[in-house]
Amino acid sequence: MLVAAILVVFPFCMVFSAVSDTLSMTIANRVPLVLLGAFVVIAPLTGMEWTAFGWHLLAGALALTLTFGMFALGAMGGGDAKLIAATALWMGFGMPLMQYAVFSAFFGGVLTMAILAYRASPLSAYTGHNIFLRNFTQGTKGVPYGIALGIAGIAVYPRSPLMLWAIDRLAGG
Repeated sequence: MLVAAILVVFPFCMVFSAVSDTLSMTIANRVPLVLLGAFVVIAPLTGMEWTAFGWHLLAGALALTLTFGMFALGAMGGGDAKLIAATALWMGFGMPLMQYAVFSAFFGGVLTMAILAYRASPLSAYTGHNIFLRNFTQGTKGVPYGIALGIAGIAVYPRSPLMLWAIDRLAGG
């Protein structure tokens, strides 16, 4: 049951965030709350040492502090800030968190360039009423960065500490 939760909760939340941001330009507060609650319950049950658990909590708190500052400056949305912090909690300090930051920036840049090109194209006038594309056509709206955050989270998750633990259990370790 524990392995199943590790395999399902985080990826589901990443996909849900991406779809939600695409459709409504918001990431519901319940997504980072589910990630926080699930991590706090699951991590100790995997045998994660308390010091490692504390470092994971610190990674999430530091990410929230940094992203909240960016939100206060108008550089990112509040849902994005909370999702980054909840993801940092699952990644902990180390290479997975660094990869998540780099992948998020890369995918976010590609997404932004694609949306700007789409907005400038005549295609946006014809497809702008589609439920999945309507938020991409309006220049007054921002970029649904939850898409990039979700893709980056899923790309890095296989190297996260909890996922490595789950893979080890599935392999008979």
